[in-house]
Amino acid sequence: MLETLLIRSRAVPSDPPRRRGATTLGPERDRFGVLKAVLAAVPWLQIGMGAVIVLLAALVPWGTGKVLNAMDQQFLAVDVNGDFIGDSQVALERAAGNWIGKSYFSTDLSEIKESLERRPWVESAAVRRVWPDRLVIDIREKKPLAYWDDGRLVSRTGELFAPENPQVAGRLPRLAGPDERVRDVIRMARTMSEELVGHGLSFAGLSLEERGAWTLQLANGIEVVLGRDQVEQRFERFITVYETRLASRSDEVSRVDARYTNGVAVQWKAAEGASSPKS
Repeated sequence: MLETLLIRSRAVPSDPPRRRGATTLGPERDRFGVLKAVLAAVPWLQIGMGAVIVLLAALVPWGTGKVLNAMDQQFLAVDVNGDFIGDSQVALERAAGNWIGKSYFSTDLSEIKESLERRPWVESAAVRRVWPDRLVIDIREKKPLAYWDDGRLVSRTGELFAPENPQVAGRLPRLAGPDERVRDVIRMARTMSEELVGHGLSFAGLSLEERGAWTLQLANGIEVVLGRDQVEQRFERFITVYETRLASRSDEVSRVDARYTNGVAVQWKAAEGASSPKS
């Protein structure tokens, strides 16, 4: 009987042996494993740092605004600096005084600059803040070069301007011509003035007519008609005739017409209206 039982025992299949380290997971445990793997792959440190940076970027303008508002003052004083001939320091300070009481930080300095540069004598204005409550303005005035024929002034940069007090510019040459030719007139005037000085003569004025004719005025009162063509050659001819024939009698000469081909015509003060050719 025992033998039979033993044989039967061998015939019944037994469970297969388990390999060391092997496990059997259910569906629920598999899902948790995937989730853990996904979470482990996320760069949490970088995400956290990015969030902090975004938060700080949002807080900086807000905090800066709060600090500036706490520090903000009003302008209580204005300093104007510069060398003045046409305008005055008092008048400029009075004009800039419109910004007294305005916000130190929020005031637009370009607005002040543009306002001051609209004044006839002001060429440029540099405006800056000085903590805690001061406005400092550096003014550069236009430098007048000559009077224009209608009472305006010509600056050294070739700008025409019309102040209320042009006479403060003092004794200056007089220029005239179409407004759009002002730089041409200045250029010609400078050329002639430099050469006249070399010959002991002083420049007093120059005019350009609409049709293009030039007329020179000397400081000794002599008027020189140069016309439209060959102006430089006619000017040189006048210089030659003046030095050789007219210098000793310059106080008698009223007008010289240099439009002749081989000489000039002279009008004498003692006989206004009469002229005689000189070669």
